[in-house]
Amino acid sequence: MQLQLKTWQFVEDYLKTKTGIIIPIGSTEQHGPTGLIGTDALTSEMIARGAGEKVGALVAPTIAVGMAQHHLGFPGSMTLKPSTLIAVVRDMVLSLARHGFTRFYFVNGHGGNIATVTAAFSEIYAERSMEKLSNQPSLKCALRNWWESAGVKGLSRELYGSAEGSHATPSEVAVTWHLYPETVQQKPMEPRIAPTGSFADAEDYRRNFPDGRIGSDPNLATVEHGKRIYEAAVADVARDYESWVAR
Repeated sequence: MQLQLKTWQFVEDYLKTKTGIIIPIGSTEQHGPTGLIGTDALTSEMIARGAGEKVGALVAPTIAVGMAQHHLGFPGSMTLKPSTLIAVVRDMVLSLARHGFTRFYFVNGHGGNIATVTAAFSEIYAERSMEKLSNQPSLKCALRNWWESAGVKGLSRELYGSAEGSHATPSEVAVTWHLYPETVQQKPMEPRIAPTGSFADAEDYRRNFPDGRIGSDPNLATVEHGKRIYEAAVADVARDYESWVAR
């Protein structure tokens, strides 16, 4: 259930029985020669919406620009500084907490967000702990990377093996093709499986991974694969959300 498509009366009624909300978070960055720039935001949003419909949870608007400074060597990529993203997550959570939400489940589509969003949770908890109002309900936040769920990892091993890689992966490309089949394209890539390694800033990333891929062969992706991966991700996220929100 999309929060943006509901009235305030609906949300008020929702909060009488539930206080959890799902928040998609991704990134707007390059994904190799064939991947969409918005891959991380698009996949997290659609998986979050699918899970929300399955469990009857509200789904907040997507945080579509994340911490992706290392991709700025590729046109179209955008980033928030870590301090900015921490402030965005904090303000979003505290705005919703003002109305009675207490459980915030972030469905993440971008590895670069992990450290910063986790730090944002620590800021939220510290601020809450230092308040003098002892009658405030506890807030709990969780960050789940959809590509790390058991079902998705099993499928990526089955379908792609070591060619899955860690960026511009066939799994994430396949999910975007399932959602937007009109964007399907394949291009020759050399080497077929991209190199792996570490990186620092944007120039270092572009120098080490000139076509944007890390350890992956996105030409293995298909629309049918994307459907299977999407359905596995939705099922896993929905199951995990229900277990977590009940604690």
